[in-house]
Amino acid sequence: MSASPAPKYTEETVLWVKRHTPKLMSFAISRPTEYRFAAGQFSRLGFPQDSGFIWRAYSVVSAEYDDTLEYFVVLIEDGPMSAKFAALQEGDRILLDKTATGFLLPERFPDGQDLIMLCTGSGIAPFLSILQQPQIWQRFEHLALAHSVSYAEEAVFNERIRALAEHPLVGEDFHKLRFVPVLTREPQAGALHSRLPQLLQDGSLSRAFGLPFTAERSRFMLCGNPAMVKDTFQALLQLGFAMHRNRIPGQIMMENAF
Repeated sequence: MSASPAPKYTEETVLWVKRHTPKLMSFAISRPTEYRFAAGQFSRLGFPQDSGFIWRAYSVVSAEYDDTLEYFVVLIEDGPMSAKFAALQEGDRILLDKTATGFLLPERFPDGQDLIMLCTGSGIAPFLSILQQPQIWQRFEHLALAHSVSYAEEAVFNERIRALAEHPLVGEDFHKLRFVPVLTREPQAGALHSRLPQLLQDGSLSRAFGLPFTAERSRFMLCGNPAMVKDTFQALLQLGFAMHRNRIPGQIMMENAF
């Protein structure tokens, strides 16, 4: 009799849970010694449900070298996975697919000097991971991040981004970072007030970053809700940029986040 195939997942422990708002939460889980991922990739997380399982993909917030795995999620009303997360507590068990995946990887760009990361909501997660990788800061002359949310209370990572100035591995290159908060439903000093596609089209984002957007220098990564990704991609196409493909290098990579 042949042995049963090894499971494709491990069972991990929830180490901490932080609820930022009624709809936004972060949590960390234990990391198996053998678990590997590249900054920008996502994990599949799951729970037993009825006679089977429920699985969803979530980008990793942690650095590649961290001992734990951190995630940032938006709770969706009536979402079955969101219901699981809403009840999540320290010490609970969660399933982790053994294989990370995803192609939102800055190293896929063969050239370019300025890495421009545009995101909404939980789409900031892969960029938080990327910004903790020393080689990214060394590779590009500038790193530019715009995080768009509806209200100021949802901009939960602003201080964490600024704290990268003291990060032991990337802090010395912090001067390369241009960070622009974006609020779409309320104005606030220090933040732009419009959707990302419009900010691209009217030049506001380029001015806020202090960077010209050119096909030679600029490399764009988009992650967020599908409407933003679609509209921002179209805005970039109209500005003369092209999708990056393995055989046809371009200036844009994108991924939907929920």
